[in-house]
Amino acid sequence: MKKILVLHTGGTIAMQEDEHGAVTPNLVNPLYSTIESLSSIASVVVDDYLNIPSPHMTPSLMVELAKRLKERVQNDSLDGIVVTHGTDTLEETAYLLDLVLNIENPVVVTGAMRSSNELGSDGPHNLISAVKTAASDEAYGKGVLVVLNDEIHTAKNVTKTHSSNIATFQSPQYGPIGIVTKRGVNFHHTLSHRECHPVDSLTKKVSLLKTYAGMEADIVDAVADAGINGLVIEAFGQGNVPPAIMPALDRLIKKQIPVVLVSRCYSGVVQDTYGYDGGGRTLKDLGVIFTNGLNGQKARLKLMVALELTTDNEQLQQIFLT
Repeated sequence: MKKILVLHTGGTIAMQEDEHGAVTPNLVNPLYSTIESLSSIASVVVDDYLNIPSPHMTPSLMVELAKRLKERVQNDSLDGIVVTHGTDTLEETAYLLDLVLNIENPVVVTGAMRSSNELGSDGPHNLISAVKTAASDEAYGKGVLVVLNDEIHTAKNVTKTHSSNIATFQSPQYGPIGIVTKRGVNFHHTLSHRECHPVDSLTKKVSLLKTYAGMEADIVDAVADAGINGLVIEAFGQGNVPPAIMPALDRLIKKQIPVVLVSRCYSGVVQDTYGYDGGGRTLKDLGVIFTNGLNGQKARLKLMVALELTTDNEQLQQIFLT
């Protein structure tokens, strides 16, 4: 029987709704009754590491979480790990762990959209599905996975798509890589490439801005004046921005502050297609770094990690193309 660590960080999956309808953290983790029922699936050990709402999660806490997981794998001879987490920043924590963890053991992140005492609570079932996945031989070497609603997603591609629906986590363009059933775990495809950059800390300040019609340069300048080390821009369509912000982006790049481009669209990648002022081709010529399908919040984390390795624009571009 596999030895699986269930590490709690808090979130809705560990909360309860009071008589006034307010959902708040619970002192006693309500998942313990579910964990007791997992003995037929795996030998489970528990780590009540954190108990915070997911909006309180930070990149520094994510890095410390990665260190904790490495230590537990080394010291406890674990076969797999399940991390319970609030859904608001779940995809960011999962992706950061995927970037910095250099272990082959399955790491599965799960959560819940409904608190533990709400009718139809999805937390217990998601936890069971996550433990099944972490105990699966096929999950080995696949990087950090996200399991909710009986679907298995990669940390790189998954995103929260609905504010309250239990089927909120989806992977645009690619879909889940597997499913969890009563009979077990079934993977039907996987990533062709995994990347790992095992940094020990994140010291760089990176901001994220979303483009909008009529956007002006002063908002970019204001962010630049905050002492940032990098900027991610969520651009229109295939990677186009309002022409008014081009001078501000040029000033950033000339100051050796990298600018990374993603699309604000739900699906698709940015490309250097349009040659007009603010178009993708002119941004490429300016020195803007193009990504390969990441959303804004994940590109921000990746730039924070990448800047711990290099500040060279060409090397950064190569990192973002993987």
